[in-house]
Amino acid sequence: MGWLDLSGKVVIVTGGSGGIGEKIIENLTANGAYAIIADLTENISQRKNPLTTFIKCDVSEKLNVDTMVKTVYKKYGRIDSLVNNAGVGRIGLLVDYYDEKPEYEASEDDFDFMVSVNQKGVFLCTQAVVRVMLKQKSGVIINITSEAGIEGSKCQSIYAGTKAAVHAMGLSWAKELGPYNIRVVGIEPAMNERTNLGGDQYPTAMAYTRRQNEGSINSDYTSKIPLGRLGKLSELADLTSFIISDHSSYITGTTINITGGKSKG
Repeated sequence: MGWLDLSGKVVIVTGGSGGIGEKIIENLTANGAYAIIADLTENISQRKNPLTTFIKCDVSEKLNVDTMVKTVYKKYGRIDSLVNNAGVGRIGLLVDYYDEKPEYEASEDDFDFMVSVNQKGVFLCTQAVVRVMLKQKSGVIINITSEAGIEGSKCQSIYAGTKAAVHAMGLSWAKELGPYNIRVVGIEPAMNERTNLGGDQYPTAMAYTRRQNEGSINSDYTSKIPLGRLGKLSELADLTSFIISDHSSYITGTTINITGGKSKG
């Protein structure tokens, strides 16, 4: 058992089938937690882990979310933590000032899509889970935000805006829920190992909108990170498990920067 010992804790991870979420699931169960994967698609390999449960859920649909939370509560009788990890990203300039590829301008559909998942989804999931946590007078909400939401990000203004909103909602909820022994903490990563965020077209769009060579995007970022490397998904997962654990029982109402120093000038 890991030093954190999350034995018996019931944790919902949205978007837990891949990327950061998959690593969080691995970390939680390695420390003894029951991990519920709330996602649109199932990662079949996760079935091998007896501590995981998959529930299909579209976080942007209230009925989906409410049903998922009721299912978890019925099975386990409690919910100790919610990790709002599900997120989507699309690259888009406000205006294509290069005047070459207008398809790389942000659209209304981009706006609606990112807001519905990244912002509305966090609101719906947190509201539903907190109704359970209030009854048990305990719980931990973790919001996976982004450096983009604090620092801004060229060609990602809509994405950055949703993450700024999640940051602000988390700080507000911490003030509301603290008296009920419910902690709310944000985790703010920057550049990490590649995930499926944005899909296969993401590097191509990034290269055009930022006038970078597609093959050198990661090395360009690495040169701007004081620690000299991209972040590991396992490092984000370690931090998540620590925040859920009793070792961090006095941490709430903050967003923790985990960027290798990139955000700090």
